[in-house]
Amino acid sequence: MQEVSRSDAGELRLDALVADLWWRVRLMNTDILEEEARAGVFDVLQPTYPLLALNLRARRDNLVSTIGVLEQRARSTSEAA
Repeated sequence: MQEVSRSDAGELRLDALVADLWWRVRLMNTDILEEEARAGVFDVLQPTYPLLALNLRARRDNLVSTIGVLEQRARSTSEAA
């Protein structure tokens, strides 16, 4: 069995976390589309745009931002190694 260094293990965990977060972003995108279709409103600027879809969009955007930070950290860590 091949040994995995501590930094490699951390990088693998970070990669797994990022992959899981992207999966969650895709789920949220589906939920947003379903909520918009249910309400029949697709324009965020409309006053009748569903509140749930707005909240999901904000959460999704925060996740994408977090993913960007994690990916940058992974790049800088791999460059330093």
